[in-house]
Amino acid sequence: MAVVEGPLSKWTNVMKGWQYRWFVLDEAAGLLSYFTSKEKMMRGTRRGCVRLVGAVIGIDDEDDSTFTITVDQKTFHFQARDAEEREKWVNALEITIMRHSTSSKRVEPRGTVTAADFDRKLAETDSYLQIMLEQVQALETRIEACEDLAAKEKYNVIKVTAEAMIEAIKHSIVMLQISKESLNGPVMNGSVHEAILTSGADFNHFGGTGEIPGKSRRPTELHVPDVVMVTPPFLDTPASVDGDPSTSVSPVSPRVPETSYSSSEEEDFFDAEEFKNAPHSPLRQHGSALENPVKSKEEEETEASTEGSEGICQQVITAEDDYYDELYDEQDKEDLGSLEKHGSIIAHLLSQVRIGMDLTKVVLPTFILERRSLLEMYADFFAHPDLFVRIVDMKTPQDRMIQLVRWYLSAFHAARNSDIAKKAYNPILGETFVCHWKIPGMDDSGEKAVDGPCEEATRENLSFVAEQVSHHPPISAFYAEHQTKRITLDGYIWTKSKFLGLSIGVHMIGQGVVSVIDHDEEYVITFPNGYGRSILTTPWVEMGGKVSMSCAKTGYNATVTFHTKPFYGGKKHRVTSEIFAPNEKKPIVTIDGEWNGVMYAKYATGMNEVFVDTKKMPVVKKLVKPREKQAEFESRRLWQEVTHNLKINEVDKATDHKQRLEQRQREEARDRKERGVAWETKNFHEVGEHWVYDRPLQKRLRNPSPVSSGSHTPSS
Repeated sequence: MAVVEGPLSKWTNVMKGWQYRWFVLDEAAGLLSYFTSKEKMMRGTRRGCVRLVGAVIGIDDEDDSTFTITVDQKTFHFQARDAEEREKWVNALEITIMRHSTSSKRVEPRGTVTAADFDRKLAETDSYLQIMLEQVQALETRIEACEDLAAKEKYNVIKVTAEAMIEAIKHSIVMLQISKESLNGPVMNGSVHEAILTSGADFNHFGGTGEIPGKSRRPTELHVPDVVMVTPPFLDTPASVDGDPSTSVSPVSPRVPETSYSSSEEEDFFDAEEFKNAPHSPLRQHGSALENPVKSKEEEETEASTEGSEGICQQVITAEDDYYDELYDEQDKEDLGSLEKHGSIIAHLLSQVRIGMDLTKVVLPTFILERRSLLEMYADFFAHPDLFVRIVDMKTPQDRMIQLVRWYLSAFHAARNSDIAKKAYNPILGETFVCHWKIPGMDDSGEKAVDGPCEEATRENLSFVAEQVSHHPPISAFYAEHQTKRITLDGYIWTKSKFLGLSIGVHMIGQGVVSVIDHDEEYVITFPNGYGRSILTTPWVEMGGKVSMSCAKTGYNATVTFHTKPFYGGKKHRVTSEIFAPNEKKPIVTIDGEWNGVMYAKYATGMNEVFVDTKKMPVVKKLVKPREKQAEFESRRLWQEVTHNLKINEVDKATDHKQRLEQRQREEARDRKERGVAWETKNFHEVGEHWVYDRPLQKRLRNPSPVSSGSHTPSS
C-alpha cells in the first residue's frame, strides 16, 4: 500500500511542548498515523492517528513551519523543519482529504436540501461563533490583568489559536450562505448558468461544496481523480530518506478507527473545551481572515454610520488651468455589490490558490479592477500637499515631527475614500506616472521648476513621478519635491500579496525618506499592509500593521498602528499613534481615531485637539497633462483602452486589452532574456536594497547643472 512518511514534531500537553514523532500518511485509507520512532513504526506500534475524512488544514501566515489538522472536535498541531517540508505535507494531506471527502459524499444517501436546512445550520454555526467570541473576550481580559510574563505568553498562544478557530467558523458561515444561493443553480451576472469548471478546479480545497450530511448534493458535482502514489519497484521493505517525506511501502495495513486518538487523551491540544462534547464539529472550512457576514448589532451600527458619512461629498480644490480627463477624473463610484453574482468565476479562481500562496502571478478577474494604475494611487499620498510642505515651516524638531505625522495620517483616505474594494491595475514594467499639485494659499511666480520631475510644474508646485522599476518582484518607486520649500520624498514599495482564505493580504514592503533640506533632516517612514476582506460576498478594504517614523539627527520618532477590525465588536479603520521625544519612553502626543475619518490628539501638556479631520479637509486635485500629450508608457495613456471599456461596462473588451499589455510585457522580457540584455530603468536606480531617484533636489543643489534652453525631465 503506497504511503507518505517522514518526521514531524507534534504539540503535546503532557510534555507541554513539541515532541518528535514519525508520521505515516496512508492516502488510500485516509489516515495519518504517528509513532514515537521509525523503529516503532516498523513494529507497528502506533502512538495515535488522525482520521482525514472531513478534516480541515490550517496554516499561520506569520509562521512558515507549523500547521494544524482539525477533525473529530479536536485540533492537532504539527511542526515541520521548514516551509518547504510543510508545503510537501500540506499538499499530500489536502489531496488525501479531498479524495476521501469526495468519495464519502458520493456514496452517502442524500435527501433534499432546503433553505430551512441552511438556515438551521447557519444558526448552529453562529451559536458556536458567539461562544468563542465570549471566551476570547474573557481571555483578553485575563491577559491584560496577568502580571506573570511567562503565563501571559501562554495565554497569548491560546488566544491566537482561538482566533484562528473563530476565523474557521466565520468561513463556514460564508460558505453555507454561498451554498444556499447555489440551490437554484450557479449564478453569474445575475442569471442562472451552467457551472464553469475545469479538471484542475478543486472546490473541496475549501472544505467541500457546501453539502450537509444526510442531504442531497449540489446540482454540480466535481469528480476528483484518484491520486496514484508510485512506489519504486526495487523497494521491498519500508524505506524513506531521513528528514524528508517520501514514498514507501507500509509494513502495516492499519484498520481505520472511528475517531482520531492519541495514546493519552490528555496529550491532545484542544483549541476550545466547549467543542469536546459537541455532537457535530462546527469546523468544516479552512480558517481565514474573514469579515463575518452575519452582522452583530455593533457591526450594523458601525455600517449605518459609515453609510451616512459616505453620503457627504468630499470637497475638491481644482486649479484654474486644470485639464479634465473624462476617463480618469470621474471618480469610480460603481459598487461591486455582492460577488455572489460572480460566484462561478470567483470560486473557480479560489479553487486554484491555496492558503498562504503568493498571488503575484495570479490573474484576478477584470471586473474587480479599479479604473487607474497603482502608480497613480501612490500619488494620492499627496492629496493634501499643503500639509506636506508645511513640515518645513515648523520651527522646532518636535513640531516638524508632529506635522509629519499629521500629513502621514491624512495620506491614505484619498486613495480609499469609500468601502468599495477594488484593485488598481498592476503597473507594467517601465510604466511611469507624472503629475503636480498647486499649493492652496501659496503665490505662484510661474517660474518653471528646473530639472524637476514634472516639466509642467513651477517652483511653487509639488511635483511627483512614479515608475515601475521591477516586475518580479513588483516594485514601484516614487519621488516628490517642492523646490521653493526645499523638501522631498524619495520612496519605493514592493507589494507582496498573499491568499489568506477568504481574504487577500497585501504587504507593502519598502520605505520613504522625507528630506527637509534646510534643516538637514531625514525622516524614514514605512507603510501599512492592506487587506481585502470578504472576497466571496461584499468585499471591503482595511489597513493593518504597525509603521514607524524616525529622524536620526533629532532623535524624534513616532509609531502608527493601523488596527484591523477585531472579531468582537469594535470599529473598522481605527488608527492610533504615539510621538516620542529623544530617549523618552512616554509619548509627548497620543492620537486616536479612524484613518478615513476624524483623529484626535492628546498632548502631554494636557491639551486636546482634532488632529486630522478627513471628512472636512478638501482634497487638492492633481494636475496631469492630457493623454494625447503623454508618452506611450505613461499610465493614463497606457491603460486608456482598459479604462474606457471598464467605464462603459464592456468587461470582455477590457480584459482583452489588459491581456494584450501583459502579453507584450512577457514577450519583451523573453526577448531581453534571449539577447542577454538587462532592463534599464528610466528615473530610478538601486542602492543596496533601496530604490532612489536619479536626480533628487539635494543632489541638484550640490551640483547644479549648466543653464540650458530646456530643463531635464524624467523619462516616460
